Amino acid sequence: MDLKQLEYFVTVVDLGGFSRASRVLGVAQPAISRQVRALEIELRHTLLHRNGRGATPTAAGARLLEHARSILQQVERARSDIDAEHGGSGGHVTIGLPPTFARVHTTPLVREFRLRHPQATVSIVEGLSVDILEWVVVGRIDVGVLYNPTPSPAIDVEPLFDEELCLIGPRPGPGDPRTVRLRDLPRYPLIVPSRPNFIRALIEARLAALGLRPRVALEIDAVGAIVELAAEGQGYAILSPRAVPPGELAARLIARPIVQPALEATLALAVSSSRPATPIQRSAVALLHELLGAGTSRA
Repeated sequence: MDLKQLEYFVTVVDLGGFSRASRVLGVAQPAISRQVRALEIELRHTLLHRNGRGATPTAAGARLLEHARSILQQVERARSDIDAEHGGSGGHVTIGLPPTFARVHTTPLVREFRLRHPQATVSIVEGLSVDILEWVVVGRIDVGVLYNPTPSPAIDVEPLFDEELCLIGPRPGPGDPRTVRLRDLPRYPLIVPSRPNFIRALIEARLAALGLRPRVALEIDAVGAIVELAAEGQGYAILSPRAVPPGELAARLIARPIVQPALEATLALAVSSSRPATPIQRSAVALLHELLGAGTSRA
């Protein structure tokens, strides 16, 4: 197994076929096919379903894809780190953001990063907190912003602030309460992500302490879809108020604070505890602190 084989394999998967990978890589298609086939022989598993429309990963290929991305990214980190030791100002950093923050902060984050580091590059990956945590551990991303990270020796965590969670749903009638007691949550059919999910685990744990269980109507692993379904009256979401985008959806929804007691989630930065950070990664962490600090994030 060598890096070229992994690069070819990842490119074929990302582009959906050998011919497209050939055009992007500038390598003859038969050469790419031979390298991927050699990888399959060495691993003793078929990695790709090949058909007339392209190529898709098998179950074994999907597992290898996670490792291959991590390996290639760590090699790039090593190059960037060595370059920085010799006065270079380039490098690359990959940042994972939850959907509610990605919508608001991606543009200012990228803009400010490029102003400070014109010769470096940055990638933003969006995902739920449980995915971001896994990506930090395996090396797919360098820095993750996530809710309620589970303590782990594989990551270093810096809490940023506690954020209020609200019950998001259609606007109540004139006589309905403007807040919702925690013990009253089981009255509302909830639209929540499937397990494992940090906010869902928080809801279940807090209700379990009261001898209660949430009433789950739908399991949806996309925050945007959860908000849209809540606006349609399919159920209620428990999210940060910032999850509701401005515009037509905001006019149809209201975020009611959960009280007695309040329901809050801790937003934190996570980095690997086993991989040394490059200068460009440390700069990205400092920039995230500036943009997501308690003062600006609650604005």
